[in-house]
Amino acid sequence: MESIGVLMTCPPTYPYLVEELEKRFTLYKFQAIQDKAHFLNTHKAAIRAVVGNSGFGADAELINMLPNLEIVSSFSVGLDKVDLAKCKERKIRVTNTPDVLTEDVADLAIGLMLAVLRRLCESDRYVRSGKWKRGDYKLTTKFSGKTVGIIGLGRIGMAIAKRAGAFSCPINYYTRTKKPDVNYKYYPSVVELAANCHILVVACPLTEETRHIVNREVIDALGPKGVLINIGRGPHVDEPELVSALVEGRLGGAGLDVFENEPHVPEQLFALENVVLLPHVGSGTVETRQAMADLVVGNLEAHFLNKPLLTPVV
Repeated sequence: MESIGVLMTCPPTYPYLVEELEKRFTLYKFQAIQDKAHFLNTHKAAIRAVVGNSGFGADAELINMLPNLEIVSSFSVGLDKVDLAKCKERKIRVTNTPDVLTEDVADLAIGLMLAVLRRLCESDRYVRSGKWKRGDYKLTTKFSGKTVGIIGLGRIGMAIAKRAGAFSCPINYYTRTKKPDVNYKYYPSVVELAANCHILVVACPLTEETRHIVNREVIDALGPKGVLINIGRGPHVDEPELVSALVEGRLGGAGLDVFENEPHVPEQLFALENVVLLPHVGSGTVETRQAMADLVVGNLEAHFLNKPLLTPVV
């Protein structure tokens, strides 16, 4: 398989994945190439696979430039950067990395809830700055028993619900259709869900339908005592509306692992102690990233050896 060209469209920031790909294929690192148009013109015939992630995938323009493309293997669960319709049209296989990152993302969601409500980050800064010597830190808000509303009750949403349940939190949820096999309370709209929970968690896939699913109406329904947790995708939330609600005190707090224009984060959020900001690290553990990389490579190997794909999407 050494002669098979694989185009890595995402930055080669995870050495293990790069090494495993280079052992098996001819790897082209797209982000390191200055003249991308010239490169594609000269190498397009050799490229039979694309490896991307949640931020860099394969859009219709790129797919059209690769006549021999057979498979897109994404180093992520989300596929919003892959043109799935074009892949179906061209009969290009698509895979992702489900399940292996579920636990880490769910863990982080709970961590964000605790960090926002109990002001963990601000308390840490309070100690480091020496302010504790001048008096105790202010009282914070209890997490146990708070009602948690979850937008999207797939693998990650269910894992978050299970963890929150261990903190005696009642669970409500919104999905396009009510799930018959769960006992959590269902709301038919996100606005109704937000109005009936203390903590609103975004855990659904990003589609055109779910873009800005958290808008001003939803934020106002959540209210000045409510907390928004986003471990989904940045564009799930109308970011300017979120910023204004937090600055104006119309929303009680937020824990954000994702943003609309990563790595750029609205600077108005930096001074707010009721906001916890993370650099999109939901699946960012050594164990999970290795498992994700193994799935990416395993799917490519399976395809080129004419074996069943491990995690097919298309």
